[in-house]
Amino acid sequence: MLIIAGALSLLIWLYLFAAHGHFWRIGRILAGKPAVLAAPARIAVVIPARDEVDVVGRAVTSLLNQGGGHSIQVFLVDDGSSDSTAQAASEGAEKAGKSDMLTVIQGLALVPGWSGKLWAIKQGVETARVLDPDFFLFTDADIQHAPNSVATLVAIAQAGGYDLASFMVRLECSTFAERMLIPAFVFFFLKLYPPAWVADPRRTMAGAAGGSILIRPQALERAGGIDSIRGEVIDDCALARQVKASGGKVWLGLTPETRSIRSYGSFVGIGRMISRGAFNQLHHSIWMLLLAVAGLTAAYLMPPLLVIFSHRMAPALLGAAAWLLMSCCFLPTVRFYRLFPLWATALPVIAIFYMGASVHSALRYWTGRGGQWKGRIQDPAHSPPTDKSGLSAAEAKDESGRHS
Repeated sequence: MLIIAGALSLLIWLYLFAAHGHFWRIGRILAGKPAVLAAPARIAVVIPARDEVDVVGRAVTSLLNQGGGHSIQVFLVDDGSSDSTAQAASEGAEKAGKSDMLTVIQGLALVPGWSGKLWAIKQGVETARVLDPDFFLFTDADIQHAPNSVATLVAIAQAGGYDLASFMVRLECSTFAERMLIPAFVFFFLKLYPPAWVADPRRTMAGAAGGSILIRPQALERAGGIDSIRGEVIDDCALARQVKASGGKVWLGLTPETRSIRSYGSFVGIGRMISRGAFNQLHHSIWMLLLAVAGLTAAYLMPPLLVIFSHRMAPALLGAAAWLLMSCCFLPTVRFYRLFPLWATALPVIAIFYMGASVHSALRYWTGRGGQWKGRIQDPAHSPPTDKSGLSAAEAKDESGRHS
């Protein structure tokens, strides 16, 4: 039986190493400076922002200091912030000396059936259409863009004829918890959405990273607009699926320079981030959850268990081979985050945390708190009642507490 378990683990990693789109070879999808300058384009940047006073100013400044010769106009939608998010954004534009290139939109009350982020993006898109842009750039309020970030995305989209091009930005990785969990988050994301398969028009696989999504307005319209994904929790990948399903081409890659300046800090903070969408990713299915736990156990936990506890040579060798392949696959991501290579061997322990976060995500969904973010329940088990502002009763209570 132990030999069978070891053989299964090894087969899983042989497949992931050799036949799963080479997702782990991130050097192939790292975006550097564009080899050829893109043709000048009009870019309408849409930023949904809710209580982002600590980070939004730096995000706006970085966008208004872009190189590449493109025309950039930023539309920030203040989604009911209780702090001075709008003022911080304006100060960021002043710091760049380009206040006229920022438009601040006071968001309307959330409409039932929409996630807060997507409702804000929809308002930004509708306002920005008057520019007749060549591209929309959807980005988050905590993303500090490298000076060549937009030019690189535009060059990729133009050279490859892509309708949607997206960067997975470098996430904050300073604390012990972040060093342990953030590289694995990127690794698991790329395993779910192998970039080579995302870019392959013959495959249905589609994925995107919400921190930086460049999309052609015509492709967005063909995909049904933001309305087509209005209730999605994992909205970035949902948008990529809609674009690809409507005949568009999609590209997904990594950038070493553009980064998130939001720190999740602790294990609790990162756990909440993972838990927010994990059960939604599993389509709210208990059977998918059980299958995911079983798969994580076979792939990540069985190899070290066999190495440590098996008293027979064959199962231990099979487990060691699987653990070695696992570490080899994870090592490029560890290096991307400039961590000591031995971190690559810690993936089995890290997987236990992700299993727990997935179970926690299911529990929150079943108790009516699924996808909670910035005081909103984005993934309710049942459609909650709403008050006059368009918030659910739970959200309204939370908002009342936040403003008191």
